[in-house]
Amino acid sequence: MENPMKKKLQSHLPVLGLSVMIPSIQLVEMAGLLGYDWVLLDCEHGSLNLETVEAMIVAAEANHITPIVRPYKNDLELIGQYMDRGAKGIQAPHVSNAEEAYRIVQAVKYPPMGTRSVAVGTRAAKYGFQGSMAEYTKKSNSETLICVQIEDRAALEHIETIAAVEGVDVCFIGPSDLSQSLGYPGESSHPLVKPVIDNAIQRIVQTGKIAGTAGNIELTQKRLTQGVRYYYTHLTTLLSFASSPYLKHRTCIQPADEVQS
Repeated sequence: MENPMKKKLQSHLPVLGLSVMIPSIQLVEMAGLLGYDWVLLDCEHGSLNLETVEAMIVAAEANHITPIVRPYKNDLELIGQYMDRGAKGIQAPHVSNAEEAYRIVQAVKYPPMGTRSVAVGTRAAKYGFQGSMAEYTKKSNSETLICVQIEDRAALEHIETIAAVEGVDVCFIGPSDLSQSLGYPGESSHPLVKPVIDNAIQRIVQTGKIAGTAGNIELTQKRLTQGVRYYYTHLTTLLSFASSPYLKHRTCIQPADEVQS
């Protein structure tokens, strides 16, 4: 259960991901074949359930792309179920303080790092067919990744203490919900929101933890220059970006009656 994505992050290399909100093993396969480092299986905003998440994780593993799950709520038992199905990490939404971050670590990691329940025969443990449970739990604690989302006004004052929680790998700025929390929903580029996001990213980088966020294609280079290393865009963003130049060609062709005249 090697996690090449985590190894890249530990070497301070950027990992570029794709967020998928609809149940489709084929989309995960495509992302892997195209060369994405990881895929975010978004259960918070999408229509994924445990069964479809498991199938998409299988597709991710088969195509050498790291599957990270965003749960629809930060429930410890639910997170454990995603992990047992083979998720290589959790991106936990709306983490506002160090105590909440600590609870995510407890859900993802086995003792002595956390309190995740150990079960023989899960697919994350290769069904118990390869190696001992002791070997598996130790390896799992080493390879699984924990990302906590800082996306509420109240969380901004706790960035440093959240980042200091042992076991947290990535502190992620959620631009959409943060802009909404600041009073400007849907306006992450607003003059009063943009500097807050930029400052939050800078503070995370200064803690030594990995900074993460999401954005469109045009923002990618700026975010990487700022020090972001955990970055993704949405499937719908890519479709929109590619569709506009493609569909504009319709306007280049005149109707047949106009051509004949």
